[in-house]
Amino acid sequence: MPPSLLLLLLLALALTVPPAAPQPAPGSAAEPQEDDAKCLHGVKSGLKDPEGRLSSWTTNTSAGAVCDFSGVTCWNPQESRVLTLSLSGFGLQGTVPSSLQYCRSATTLDLSNNALGGSIPPALCDWLPFVVNLDLSGNRLSGPLPSELANCRFLNSLKLNGNLFSGQIPASLARLDRLKSLDLSENSLEGQIPSQLGSAFSKDSFSGNSGLCGRPVSSRCGGGLGGAGLGIVIAAGVLGAAASLVIAFFLWRCTGKSKGGRRRRQGGGVSESGVTAAEDGSWWAERLRAAHNRLAPVSLFQKPIVKVKLADLLAATQDFSTSHIVVAGSSRAGTAYRAVLRDGSALTVKRLHSCPLSEKAFRSEMSRIGQLRHPNIVPLLGFCVVEEERLLVYKHMESGALSKVMKEPGETLLDWATRLRIAVGAARGLAWLHHGFQIPQVHQNLSSSAVLLDEDYEARITDVGLTRLVRMAPGEGGDTSPFLNGDFGEFGYVAPEYASNPVGTMKGDTYAFGVILFELVSGQEAATVTSDVVGEGFKGTLVDWVYQLKSSGRIADAVDKSLSGKGHDSEISEFLKVAFQCIVARPKERISMYRVYHTLKSIGTGRDVSEQFDEFPLTHNKDDSDTM
Repeated sequence: MPPSLLLLLLLALALTVPPAAPQPAPGSAAEPQEDDAKCLHGVKSGLKDPEGRLSSWTTNTSAGAVCDFSGVTCWNPQESRVLTLSLSGFGLQGTVPSSLQYCRSATTLDLSNNALGGSIPPALCDWLPFVVNLDLSGNRLSGPLPSELANCRFLNSLKLNGNLFSGQIPASLARLDRLKSLDLSENSLEGQIPSQLGSAFSKDSFSGNSGLCGRPVSSRCGGGLGGAGLGIVIAAGVLGAAASLVIAFFLWRCTGKSKGGRRRRQGGGVSESGVTAAEDGSWWAERLRAAHNRLAPVSLFQKPIVKVKLADLLAATQDFSTSHIVVAGSSRAGTAYRAVLRDGSALTVKRLHSCPLSEKAFRSEMSRIGQLRHPNIVPLLGFCVVEEERLLVYKHMESGALSKVMKEPGETLLDWATRLRIAVGAARGLAWLHHGFQIPQVHQNLSSSAVLLDEDYEARITDVGLTRLVRMAPGEGGDTSPFLNGDFGEFGYVAPEYASNPVGTMKGDTYAFGVILFELVSGQEAATVTSDVVGEGFKGTLVDWVYQLKSSGRIADAVDKSLSGKGHDSEISEFLKVAFQCIVARPKERISMYRVYHTLKSIGTGRDVSEQFDEFPLTHNKDDSDTM
């Protein structure tokens, strides 16, 4: 065929083919809408529905349409992202559908009281990385419990009772440090109950499993001993005890009475969680008490009058007794202790749970963070490196974390002027991190526990720079980024885009700050809203609740009753507008912290919250674009 004729044929073909339909941009509202619709359609097609309870699930996937499906709750009416899938008692048959992997934003999955069979898919927590409530009770599920359930890092409630599960309870479930409710009763589980689960939950959580043993269902595991066997055990015990007494007496005569043991008895107080120092299992603190470690110096950024050593921190915290534990930032990154030195000065010492950096790299990071000084940032005063331990020394904030103060009733109840001043101060500190440097300092783990208050209730942000120091615990992903898989970011504060792109950004910080603003104005917690406010039927976060109120025209109901009718309604209304601008679903449409700070400061004009800090200018990244 001549080339000219071939060219004419190709041109004619191109003109007759219609143009391709435009595809949604990555991260746009259409993308999660299609995924969640695919999830629900897969659930409907993958399960038998003899009672026709899913008949309302049509093919209409327009914005908000799937939110009207029976048993489905969405994040907000403007989007079709599924928040809750509650199909309890629908009479459904089949296995746990794999299409759930397309409902990645869901926080509640309730498939209880159906007729589901098969096993729990090991990848379930990868499908639903932000699930908080998982209820598969009252079905016919069988097989072993997958150890991968420990990957549901945000899980608060796990109900698997009334099934046919067999085998042992995975020890990995003890890593679910947010778990508040556990029910494994009425199955065929066997073996020893992991000690951490046995001490954290009651006998009712494990009842109806005749093969289980250990605390709390029984005192020990294993069969009883016969008469001869019992005699052998008793004889061995007597001989062992006698030998131990002889050895102990010899050591006592050689070295004197143990000072460490006496100190532990004196410092064995009880923490707020009810755990004694003896039960804490602080083997790391035992190692620090060794004579060669006690003289390790505490490196301070400003030259002190008297040098401080690890021995001083041990004495100031009663050997890091649990009675000295305080809320100061993320407990997942490290444990904070209140330390009172001999001169009466108070410090907060934070022990990092793990740190992948070499000692040289760690000291370099400490030097960088130690230079971040601002009136609304908790100053890092120094640090201590002892073997594998990394201790951070901060100035102590006497009034504690905002999350703790908001829970305290009575005289400590915060009035509106104080809440507004806290919001402006925290905004000023975060805005400085974002806009005071050419390369922004992204916090990545902001929450009301990371906003500390001094004796005058001035807000200061803590845990700045911590995400670069901490990694996941051993066996949970090695040396990968600490922000991956939800390991960083407290539930209720995590921006929705992190589900698909877990890279810390300024707009991610802004979202978390917006949640803090809602906590201040409502008096509610980020993860849950009390039932006496929303009723028993509501299951969702603080953000879910305020969006629900906004869509129904009842946003005034979100305001703390102690603030209503006090003449601040106009300021509170403007305050709520700023909070909503912070939690917009699309990151590019979120307000910058530069604007958040200046808007809140203008609301507080005349309330002693608008003082200028010219020595801390906000000169970088002032527009709302986020290139980080």
